Amino acid sequence: QLRLVESGGGLVQAGGSLRLSCAASGSIFGINAMAWYRQAPGKQRELVASITNGGTTNYADSVKGRFTISRGDGKNPVYLKMSSLKVEDTAVYYCFDFRGYWGQGTQVTVSS
Repeated sequence: QLRLVESGGGLVQAGGSLRLSCAASGSIFGINAMAWYRQAPGKQRELVASITNGGTTNYADSVKGRFTISRGDGKNPVYLKMSSLKVEDTAVYYCFDFRGYWGQGTQVTVSS
């Protein structure tokens, strides 16, 4: 079993920055590829960024150049640094382990 706990969400003005963290605990043998997803009200959950065990990253077009996914030392936690935030980035952000585990989500609200 793997438990993922997100933190770092909050309210920020447009143009501001936040850093989300996702800490894994439990049976974490074999650190795996992970990702951040987000879900805005009335919309489907969408992939924001992913990172492989080897450090290869991938981003949604909407966040390229503004968001950075990275791992801490020892590959835990996984971070999402968000800069130049836009109102449309407002969503609940979820951490995901590609073995099929989700975090509980953290709310990010960007005000104009």
